[in-house]
Amino acid sequence: MIEFDDVHKAYGHHEVLKGINAKVEPGEVVCIIGPSGSGKSTMLRCINGLETYQKGRISVDGIPVERNAASLSRVRDSVAMVFQRFNLFPHRTVIQNVVEGSIYVKKEARKTAEERGYTLLSKVGLADKANAYPQQLSGGQQQRVAIARALALQPRAILFDEPTSALDPELVGDVLKVMRDLATGGLTMVVVTHEIAFAKEVADRVLFIDGGVIVEEGPSKEMLTNPKHSRTKDFLQRVLNPID
Repeated sequence: MIEFDDVHKAYGHHEVLKGINAKVEPGEVVCIIGPSGSGKSTMLRCINGLETYQKGRISVDGIPVERNAASLSRVRDSVAMVFQRFNLFPHRTVIQNVVEGSIYVKKEARKTAEERGYTLLSKVGLADKANAYPQQLSGGQQQRVAIARALALQPRAILFDEPTSALDPELVGDVLKVMRDLATGGLTMVVVTHEIAFAKEVADRVLFIDGGVIVEEGPSKEMLTNPKHSRTKDFLQRVLNPID
């Protein structure tokens, strides 16, 4: 469904992605791990055109991701994104945040959009918060609203950019539970994360990226338990045993 073919991305003279080749199949959950500054989020943001790339090709459902309105509109009809920071409209209620894109971007009837919105809020455990405002919610609740908002667009895939990194540790579990449920439901997901246990449990495959290149990839349990590359081993050792 999503394909990278020799993708290069640079900011001035600083090359961030150095020839990325990767595929994500329909219904697959792929986690991208790696140190800060390795290119993980840039790779993700290139998929839906939030970042431009200078060389190579990215396609979604065979549609090339190119810097023109027609191409990006078609890609964004298929792919939604959940960010580190929840990006909710503070002056709108939870249900208004969830249905905004369906009504104003996809031109869906308000009644239909709201019916789906309430169903999705129930799915993420927030049916009782529909008329609350974002500032009345915890960070974990806001992130679950952001996930419901992404689902409201009925995407074929969702991109998650470190969705738990801005949360207090005690709030992380509720968000990961929602993501686990989505994964078991067959939704295509690409997740940039530092949650190694989550990646091991939920992902079909894991990509380890460092210095703008994919160092190693493979089935999640195999790669995270028995990595082959020394750089992957070192990274996992540091993440799983930070005091050592």
